[in-house]
Amino acid sequence: MGGSRTYPYGSTSAVRAHVLAALGVLKLATADQMHRLMAPGHKDNKAFRNAALDLARHGLAVSEGSTRDGNKLWNLTPLGLDAAAEVLGRPVGEMGGTARGAARSGAPHAMAVNETVIAITRTPATATRPVPRQQPAPMAPPAPEQEPAPGRVLEAPGMGWVGSWSTEVPLSLPTSRGRAGVRADAVLQAPEAGLPVLFVEVDNCTESADTLAAKFEKYLRYFRLKTKNPLGSESPVWRTQYPSTSGEGHPPVVVVFNPGTRTGPQALKNRMNTVMELTRLVWSGSYHGAGGGYGTEERDGYYDYADAIPLLFTTLDRLQTSGPRTAVWWRCGHGQWETLPDALANPADRDAWYARDEQRRRRRDEEREQQHQEWAAERERWAQEPDPEPEPVLEAVPCERCKGPITGPPGYDPEFAPPEDGRHCPTCRTDLRQYPTLRETLFGRRQRSK
Repeated sequence: MGGSRTYPYGSTSAVRAHVLAALGVLKLATADQMHRLMAPGHKDNKAFRNAALDLARHGLAVSEGSTRDGNKLWNLTPLGLDAAAEVLGRPVGEMGGTARGAARSGAPHAMAVNETVIAITRTPATATRPVPRQQPAPMAPPAPEQEPAPGRVLEAPGMGWVGSWSTEVPLSLPTSRGRAGVRADAVLQAPEAGLPVLFVEVDNCTESADTLAAKFEKYLRYFRLKTKNPLGSESPVWRTQYPSTSGEGHPPVVVVFNPGTRTGPQALKNRMNTVMELTRLVWSGSYHGAGGGYGTEERDGYYDYADAIPLLFTTLDRLQTSGPRTAVWWRCGHGQWETLPDALANPADRDAWYARDEQRRRRRDEEREQQHQEWAAERERWAQEPDPEPEPVLEAVPCERCKGPITGPPGYDPEFAPPEDGRHCPTCRTDLRQYPTLRETLFGRRQRSK
């Protein structure tokens, strides 16, 4: 490719803008990484190498070292940082530093951060020149899905674009005296993917698990910072820089583990479990036993995540193989690999408890309504049954002596009357009762002749 006196390496303005944008975000990258992030549809990274050389000729880019596998590393000069801010449409004050001197050590951590950004973004490989459209056969039915060309695998969709990212973002704390309390490796803002903000930490498994876990306590202190808005009410400091998340609690933080060949699968699993246990107070939330509602013995409750950080784990190889929109995310507390929307959801929060309590209330109402219907049907059945015939009233036998009621006149107290004989009323039994004389008591009562 022939060049000009201004750009002797023959780069185009479009590719030079790609290089400025990539280095403005990544701070330090190889030509191959810039190629895969910005325009993977190009045949190779030669155009990006030429563009970096042309930018270096004009004092916008510089190479001060190479990766450990020998690839040349590029970063911007202060003048190039201003040019990158123009390309990205960002204020110069938000561009960060130029990463001078970082390339001299091979920058293994920066390379892992770059690979994470590339794996999550997954820029579509658009064609670089017109390609003639293949006309289908006249009688061939249309294919239901797009089929990959021979030898080519369709990439899984990613999230965001290069302008959605910021790297080496300082998050200052009041006690840090102007220094960053914690520095996020990368921050992704992709509202179109349902991510107002996602903080990313890349772990090369070279530091201790305690050191890694301590970062999230600093994140928690930063998220708890409050500031007063113009109306006089307090709001979190992070909301002055990033959009509010739709979920409960603080913004999510994801740890991308990059064990490489240094750490085996079991050691990586142990490291994840150790970090998860050390940060339990950061992500677990607080449990509230709310009961099962009025009139039920069911025990239920919910977790309050208002002061919790959604902490997610993943690995770089999973992102590179399957993409960020598949089940490659492990939310601490969920216990399984999930897609990102499922991992960010809180199935045990207050809203879920309200939903369960509403189901219990509806179930009680249905049972009560069913019971009322059964009672109404029973009353209807009783109403349709004929009345039972009244029992016959036995006629009272009159007293043989006075012909009155054998039970005595109304209101008569038969307590002191002689025992019933079935023939006389109490009054007649009293009148007919004859007390024996002394003679009758001694000699017996004599029978009178008729």
